Amino acid sequence: MTMKAVGYKAAGAIDDAGALMDIEIAKPTPTGRDVLVQVQAISVNPVDTKIRQNRPPEGDEMAILGWDAVGEVVGVGDDVSMFKKGDRVWYAGAINRSGTNAEFHLVDERIVGNAPKSVSPSQAAALPLTTLTAYEMLFDRLRVNDPVPSAAPAVVIIGGSGGVGSIAIQLLRALTDMTVIATASRPETQAWVTQLGAHHVIDHSKPLVAQIEALGIGQPGYVFSTNQTGNYIEQIAEFIAPQGRFGLIDDPAELNIKPFKQKSVSTHWEFMYTRSLFQTDDMTRQHDILNEVTGLIDAGKVKSTATETIGMINAKNLTSAHKILETNKARGKLVLEGF
Repeated sequence: MTMKAVGYKAAGAIDDAGALMDIEIAKPTPTGRDVLVQVQAISVNPVDTKIRQNRPPEGDEMAILGWDAVGEVVGVGDDVSMFKKGDRVWYAGAINRSGTNAEFHLVDERIVGNAPKSVSPSQAAALPLTTLTAYEMLFDRLRVNDPVPSAAPAVVIIGGSGGVGSIAIQLLRALTDMTVIATASRPETQAWVTQLGAHHVIDHSKPLVAQIEALGIGQPGYVFSTNQTGNYIEQIAEFIAPQGRFGLIDDPAELNIKPFKQKSVSTHWEFMYTRSLFQTDDMTRQHDILNEVTGLIDAGKVKSTATETIGMINAKNLTSAHKILETNKARGKLVLEGF
């Protein structure tokens, strides 16, 4: 039996001939701890565009992108214990496996959660990857619930209006008493982060130190940088509290953290795929995080960051989504639904 999918046959630019194409491939069969999910909706993330540009498919096979999905379990492997056929689920997948731009998709149950019931599949699909990234950074890496001595109980989110920043603001408001300072440079993105719950909004196109000092709250204990990190290190070193914690998720060409030495600022990378890639003993943490956030969504404490539904899941619409993301000006998340 075959299924529809969207794949690419050569790494490169989105307008290249071998870029995203509609294909038919064999429908997979679940074994072990894998569940087989009939995909209802997906979202597109910067990682999709980076991998399409830089990672060639293996051998003669087409590579399938996509790491966010909402769908229904239609098959389970012999060792599956958390899910059964008919369950509605959501997840962000594993970077070393075939992706969710397909009608049916295999995923390890340990990184899958029960999907929220109060929002549509497309609204939910916007969230898994960015939610796991933001949650792991805030609570596993920066440990924002563990106070930094003498610091203001505040988190600065650089790039507050993107997919990760948009959910990080909401998680902080829902799960902590921290002051949330988000950066945004355009009127529409400043309005967006305010609507999501940021206590203060500052403009990252202007010097940050003076703007943070003007808030009168002291030196923040935590900084979460989502993009353009290399441009802000020296400013962060100046405004962060001594013994503060700094985290980043982007890929700066160079990262010189020497300015952090005098203040003993710790530096944390967050890569959402680490647990699944290395099969860590705490892989099920992602199942737990997704279930916790499902509860927050269904309780009305977190809302979807989906800002645009591009249409059905096909090569034409995915190409449009990749082009939008490559402008680096997307606000919130782009989603696609149905085949």
